Formats: sequence, C-alpha cells, structure tokens
Amino acid sequence: MNKISVPLHMIDLHKDGFHPLLDITLFNKPFKVVLDTGASRTAFDHELLLAANEDAPIIASERLSTGLGTNTMQSATAIINNVWIGELLIDEIEVAVLDLSTINIAYRELGHPEVLGVIGSDILVKYKAVIDFGKKVLVLK
Repeated sequence: MNKISVPLHMIDLHKDGFHPLLDITLFNKPFKVVLDTGASRTAFDHELLLAANEDAPIIASERLSTGLGTNTMQSATAIINNVWIGELLIDEIEVAVLDLSTINIAYRELGHPEVLGVIGSDILVKYKAVIDFGKKVLVLK
C-alpha cells in the first residue's frame, strides 16, 4: 500500500492546548473527527451517528467505557462500512458509540466545528500512522 497523506486542521483550545482534526467520509457524508492518540479505539457520537444514518447498526453493550474522565460511561458499538480517511478506504470497522455531546458543546463555545468523534489507536496502529505536526499531516500506509 502506498502512503496516504491526510491534512490535519489544528484548532486552538484557547490557552488549553490544541486538538488536531481531520476530515473523514462515511455514509457518503463528510465529517470532522479528532485525531486522538490516547484513545484506544475509534469512537463516534451516538446522536450524530444516528443523524447521519438513522439505520446505523448500533448494538448496545453491557460494558462500561473508560476514559474521557470516567469509567461509568454507557457504550455501544457499531460496524461501519466504507469509511474514507483521505484516500484510504476502510471497508469495515467496529467503533465505540458513546455520548460525546459535551465535547461538541465545548467546541461550539470556543467557535470550533462539531466533530463526529475520535480516530483512535486502533486505526493509527493498523495503518502505521505517522503524525507530522510541522507539516500538519497524518501519514497512513
């Protein structure tokens, strides 16, 4: 597989650091997501996923998710087909489905775009990701 370069958009969290965002496509619709090296799995927001596709195959989980400052967050999963990250097509991926509304509320208050969720280390490891903050690019292979 050739190297695929995906532009990163750095957003300023107003004296609280930065988040790298990237564009993805699923259900033939464009979305912004956070590139999160600290996330073990890719996760999408429950409400936004249903708004994008009311038939999204969301499966409830007995397990509570850890991270995002809690270990008691209800979670679900979904198998998503045809996710594009730049020129990379991921035919099928299982993602965590969580309530990420607090992230989008904070982003709106800071004047940033809404995000569908986070791209986590499951994708970053599988596709041998290299993040170049100087060039503002994510390289996948």
